[in-house]
Amino acid sequence: MTAAPGLPEARPSSAAIIRASDVATVVFVVVAIASAVALSQLKEVVVVVSGVLFLLGCAAFLWAFAIAVERSRTDNIGIGGLFFLMGSAPRSVQVRLLGAFGLQVVVAVATAALRPFTSQAFAVLAPMFGLGVAGLWGARFGTFGPRPTDDDER
Repeated sequence: MTAAPGLPEARPSSAAIIRASDVATVVFVVVAIASAVALSQLKEVVVVVSGVLFLLGCAAFLWAFAIAVERSRTDNIGIGGLFFLMGSAPRSVQVRLLGAFGLQVVVAVATAALRPFTSQAFAVLAPMFGLGVAGLWGARFGTFGPRPTDDDER
């Protein structure tokens, strides 16, 4: 991603990605639980919030993948390190991002199970956001070993 001449390149910082994950998780948890309790009043809200988080998560996932493809020319990037931050992120970052993702999964499944065959089922789409931003963090800031060269393989 290249900025226009004279303008700095727009890049999310490590803290901004973690903050986005935290905010989205709180919003999702509040909306999903409130919707499960008072479905008739909030059924559109849970659909919109879950749908937006799903679309943003897909975009983050694809962005992370594109960055990882570029980095893979020099770095030995694996899926576990990229999206699940195994060995590529500090423990605090891993706990924060994967904790948010795990909470999104638990709340989505639990609230959808409370109200099956209703608009609450859309909640299971939202955890894509947690996975996508974890991958984006891994792609942007994760540390990976060097890619083996042809000489290393011989």
